[in-house]
Amino acid sequence: MTQRQRDEIQAELQQSIAGEVRFDRYSRALYSTDASIYQIEPLGVVIPRDRSDVVATIEVAARYGVPVLPRGGGTSLGGQAVGPGIHLDFSKMMNRILEVNSDERRVRVEAGVILDHLNAHLKPHGLMFGPDPASANRATLAGVIGNNAAGSHSILYGRSVDHTLTVRAVLADGHEATFAATDPDRIGQLGQGDGLEARIHREVARIVREHEAEIREDWPRHWRRASGYNLDEFVAGRPFNIAKLLAGSEGTLAVMTELTLNLVPRPPRTALDVIHFDSLTAAMDAVNIILECQPSAVELLDEMLLNLTRQVPLYARQLTFVEGQPGALLAVEFYGESEADLAARLNGLEAHLRQQGTRGPFVRALTPAAQANVWSVRKAGLGLLMSMKGDWKPIPFVEDTSVPPQALPAYIRDFERILAEYQTRAAFYAHASAGCLHIRPLINLKRADEIAKMRDIATAISDLVAGYGGVMSGEHGDGLARSLWLEKTFGPRLYQAFREVKAAFDPHGIMNPGKIVEAPDMTANLRYGPGYRTIDVPTHLDFSRDGGFAGAVEMCNGSGVCRKLTTGTMCPSYMVTLEEEHSTRGRANALRAALSGLLPPEELTSPRMHQVLDLCIACKACKAECPSQVDMARLKYEFLAKYHAVHGLPLRARLFGQIAALSRLGSATAPFSNWVLRNPVVRLGLERFVGIDRRRSLPAFARPTFSTWFKRHRPGRRQTNGRVALFHDTFLEYNEPRIGIAATRVLEAAGYEVVLTDHRCCGRPMISQGMLAEARRNAEYNVAQLAPLVEQGIPIVGFEPSCVSALREEYPDFVRHSSATLVAQQTLLFDEFLDTEQVAGKLTLHPHAAPRDVLLHGHCHQKALIGTTPTLAVLRAVPGLNVTEIDAGCCGMAGAFGYEVEHYGISQAMGERALFKAIRAAQPEAIIIADGVSCRQQIKHGTGRRALHLAEVLSDALEGCAPER
Repeated sequence: MTQRQRDEIQAELQQSIAGEVRFDRYSRALYSTDASIYQIEPLGVVIPRDRSDVVATIEVAARYGVPVLPRGGGTSLGGQAVGPGIHLDFSKMMNRILEVNSDERRVRVEAGVILDHLNAHLKPHGLMFGPDPASANRATLAGVIGNNAAGSHSILYGRSVDHTLTVRAVLADGHEATFAATDPDRIGQLGQGDGLEARIHREVARIVREHEAEIREDWPRHWRRASGYNLDEFVAGRPFNIAKLLAGSEGTLAVMTELTLNLVPRPPRTALDVIHFDSLTAAMDAVNIILECQPSAVELLDEMLLNLTRQVPLYARQLTFVEGQPGALLAVEFYGESEADLAARLNGLEAHLRQQGTRGPFVRALTPAAQANVWSVRKAGLGLLMSMKGDWKPIPFVEDTSVPPQALPAYIRDFERILAEYQTRAAFYAHASAGCLHIRPLINLKRADEIAKMRDIATAISDLVAGYGGVMSGEHGDGLARSLWLEKTFGPRLYQAFREVKAAFDPHGIMNPGKIVEAPDMTANLRYGPGYRTIDVPTHLDFSRDGGFAGAVEMCNGSGVCRKLTTGTMCPSYMVTLEEEHSTRGRANALRAALSGLLPPEELTSPRMHQVLDLCIACKACKAECPSQVDMARLKYEFLAKYHAVHGLPLRARLFGQIAALSRLGSATAPFSNWVLRNPVVRLGLERFVGIDRRRSLPAFARPTFSTWFKRHRPGRRQTNGRVALFHDTFLEYNEPRIGIAATRVLEAAGYEVVLTDHRCCGRPMISQGMLAEARRNAEYNVAQLAPLVEQGIPIVGFEPSCVSALREEYPDFVRHSSATLVAQQTLLFDEFLDTEQVAGKLTLHPHAAPRDVLLHGHCHQKALIGTTPTLAVLRAVPGLNVTEIDAGCCGMAGAFGYEVEHYGISQAMGERALFKAIRAAQPEAIIIADGVSCRQQIKHGTGRRALHLAEVLSDALEGCAPER
């Protein structure tokens, strides 16, 4: 296609639709991949506002003969969501829940509604959508239905096709049609006429009639199937419903815009029993024994997955259900009406297994929190596996095979034999209850011999699966990875029927071509291949453990966990904008495109790349919450350093980076400096010439400083618990000395001798502005000062999470010496230190507070480092405090980010998303705790409420120990 034709199509679309049209290089690069191993650059992207935009887009595409590909969360593992032509992204605008009918247990939604959002909306009705794929927190309903997803509870609820009632769709000629169950007497009537809708009814009826014998006799017997077109839904007396054919069609027949879906009651109570096995084969031998007890789900986690989980901070903290080093786990779930009912079922399961020789351990997860840990790790399986470092990765190409459960033990032994023949190994996890295991062999796609090995393994496995009466896809669909096996699976006559179905709906072949029928070879269009190369990027930080800067970028596999909206912190800007380029995945894809040549190499330091990375607030949530551990903050730091080297360091970045020096001056000249900063003329000047938003009040400077107070301070009691060195950060020193005073009181009351460290600014403000050379010098100085202390066994205790994060995470990258590692290991947050001492039985602190509600907001770096569990443990040890953690993600201030004039609006939007609402709803006398200085400022600016540091709350709660103000 010529550039002139591209321009004509873009111009027509821009004139025709109310949504957004994007044909620029960056948008094409961002939509060239999904969660699969494939990459195909599209012609452009359309983000429709409503159904009329979809109609207009397909009309234009049909006139030009351009392919159309509907896309939701872009989470497909088979390559369904990549292809040439025009992509329709439904996730940003067409995401409304239109109608809930509780009496009839059905719901009507737009295509872009996320499954978890729907279930949260349905919870007050006591209903939910039955199928529950692992990607439910970012998968859209049209994607779920289009892929015929099933999930962990398929033995109860079946597949998505079983819950698809009505589909409103746009056909390949641009006309709209609504498909629902049809009275048999009307089928002939609907097939009359010359239009495409009539042709579809007429042709589908003919195809079913002519191939009914093959459908009845040759169709794969195992029900857990997401392959081919669902022609089996039209035989055996089932209603004639074209909507059932669109389920699992992967966008190859029509574009779904609205769905009416069946709902199921939410289970009254659930319980999990996590059964430990010495080996994978022992676990497989137990599956059918477990199924005799009629569980609601049986999920497998193997040793490789568990070992990788231990390396990812957020998920490692969730491994509360694992004892020792098992070779495999089976998580068995039961539904029940009461706790007694569930206890009886668990007792029965364990007794039944012990009779068959299973020793356990058996770890029960009975509380919602304990069960959430199990499901979180299980559903993160894909990303956790892809966190493996290096070029050999557990690749999804035979990961979705499905065989009857009774065949699992023999099938797995045969599968492992094939792996041994090809000298590789694999990860095993997923839905043992339905015989659908996600098995991912380790392959290096950057080598030609490994790609050939991948295809050979797939060929051998397709033969193996057929021999066991299974299918190559139990839920992930065919796409580019598995469509070539359909003729082998279904036979030539049924495959011809699939061709005829495709031709009936899409006579000109524009609807997501190359999937299900007429597919290319599975080794074509790979994201990585023997010719894949990246430019060399020298770095300030140490990326050697990731295989260099490019290797760190390539840790993103595209699974899109960063697009979740309902829980956690990742990714704050995406949660507000719903823009692909503002997700961690989008940023990684943009960087990879510039590194690998999909974009020109000069784009690596271009203003457009800066725009992509600009709204990354370096919260580090991705490092903790991304199962693959994509650390976008570190990548952004390096990008900024390179960008400033080309374009120069702006004045604002220099001022924020040198905030310690400015704060020292401000404190020395207070209160005059505070009057200056409050002056409207000065604030207007700062906004106009520096870019600091005048709507923000800058933090006041304090005088005297904390260190001045500390020199005059004399401990009030004898210290017996050893020495503690305080890392008094810039803000504690010059803006909020009351926090240091309170912490000193608390630690001394607990029997510790408090000393101050000699140090410079931690360097975090410099790091966040890309001033990495300056930050390195501070890191080297501070390590030299702190190392002698930690060598004496004196812990370093910090109070600002972002500062402690710098010492623990960036210092070993800057100072590549064992002393930096030692400092990192012995530097603790205040809450972490107290909790550690409390657990060890050393803490003699006994605060007691008047009955008060406490709302805790965790700092992003705090959550990425250690989580908020230590803070909660310390607070809950104080009688009188009723503590609740706010599930709000990032506050939106993020250091300097919220002060920058161009970011003020989105900063406030991040706060408004959940944090501000929770605080406004709190009682006036409730205590708000936020250990991050940015968080406290944002809460003050957004709600007018004053938030306290944990040290202040504990100091106030100590009997007879009120902090000095």
